[in-house]
Amino acid sequence: MVALALIVHLLAAVVWVGGMFFAYVILRPAAAGRLEPPQRLGLWGEVFARFFPWVWAAVVALPVTGLFLVQRLFGGFGGSPAFVHLMLTLGAAMIVIFLHVFFAPYRRLRAAVAVQDWATGGKALGTIRKLVGLNLLLGLLLLAGVAGGRFMT
Repeated sequence: MVALALIVHLLAAVVWVGGMFFAYVILRPAAAGRLEPPQRLGLWGEVFARFFPWVWAAVVALPVTGLFLVQRLFGGFGGSPAFVHLMLTLGAAMIVIFLHVFFAPYRRLRAAVAVQDWATGGKALGTIRKLVGLNLLLGLLLLAGVAGGRFMT
């Protein structure tokens, strides 16, 4: 069970952080440079509609598998090393940021695209861009802390 939980945990993290990296570093500049606002906002609406179910799966899988692993590998948080506490803290922050993105600016983006209100949609997309950038930074810090944290004493 520990191996399966670790595999699910790692895959969920890779899908979420990797998806944000692709969206922020690759897709965003390409779309901004080639598409007019109606096409760009429509594209992002479709991208998020396909990506966010995967993020929801990660938002469920990561805490469930993480708590299971902490219990099984360390006997709880009291016996866990510092990198596990870092992972929990940054992961919780990332989940809160995602929940805000999903229920606030993403909702505004979808509504704006539906009525072709490109100015409002652009503002919502700008907010999402900043929050995804923050979440990507936190995710990369989390991965670096976990990868290196196991070897620091």
